[in-house]
Amino acid sequence: MKVLANDGVSQSGINALEAAGYEVITTTVAQEQLENYINKNDIDVLLVRSATTVRKDLIDNCPSLKIIGRGGVGMDNIDVDYARSKGLSVINTPAASSHSVAELVFGHFYGLARYLHNSNRDMPLEGDSKFKNLKKAYAKGTELKGKTLGVLGFGRIGQATAKVAIGAGMKVVAFDPFIEKADLQLDFFDGQKLNFEIKTVSKEEVLKQADFLTLHVPAQKEYVIDEAEFKQMKDGVIIANAARGGVVNEVALVQAIQSGKVSRAALDVFEKEPQPEIQLLMNPALSLTPHTGAATNEAQDRIGSELAEQIISILG
Repeated sequence: MKVLANDGVSQSGINALEAAGYEVITTTVAQEQLENYINKNDIDVLLVRSATTVRKDLIDNCPSLKIIGRGGVGMDNIDVDYARSKGLSVINTPAASSHSVAELVFGHFYGLARYLHNSNRDMPLEGDSKFKNLKKAYAKGTELKGKTLGVLGFGRIGQATAKVAIGAGMKVVAFDPFIEKADLQLDFFDGQKLNFEIKTVSKEEVLKQADFLTLHVPAQKEYVIDEAEFKQMKDGVIIANAARGGVVNEVALVQAIQSGKVSRAALDVFEKEPQPEIQLLMNPALSLTPHTGAATNEAQDRIGSELAEQIISILG
């Protein structure tokens, strides 16, 4: 059995698969050459992340494929229903990267709250000549403790982010059309555990209450945050989108920043990946990362191991 990990896979995943007798190929094959490569090498399992797409034509033209695996949560780069209708197994790892995304969101939030994203740009350039000016410019930071975090999308990642928020001393309000409540268990270093029940409220209520707002929703046809939603928010709200590009109207976001409705925002995903709009890249009110929410060593180890377990379970 041959596994092509076209966008890479962790060593833990490779070790588990090879121990079970699978051949793991980590060559990155260009999208336009993928069909030929799969057929020429009789690939049984194709593993991808977000870089490779698996559409109907590839599924139809590669009869050797038995499993398509996505290292991560969202599977919008795979024609999932069609693949399953053709008898293929489609797997992913929805829980493996939840905490990694949550920590990235809070990395952004802490940085934005204390202007670290600006200060880290300005200090190397002007720290020796305008130290007092910079100190004055960035002396009006805010604490997260005691503030309200609004969570739009309260699945695994939304709940993981809420746990970090509770640990930081924040109040959590959440909206999810499919979840009425969630029981969150926080585990501490000394073995203690605390449980919190979060009952979801309306989207409007979340927008109204949130001092900090984070999105954890799948890609959708319409914007989740558009001009109407910005109008419902508190003045000076801080926002993070580490979900999918296209769930926030980026033009409306820039306008909301200009008006003062949004004070600062973080983007890990963009409508036009991998070439984000220049007005986003140059905006001093934005803290930016290049879609690295799940990119921790720990998450990649979990993803590789979970994919391997599922493949071995399906194919034996």
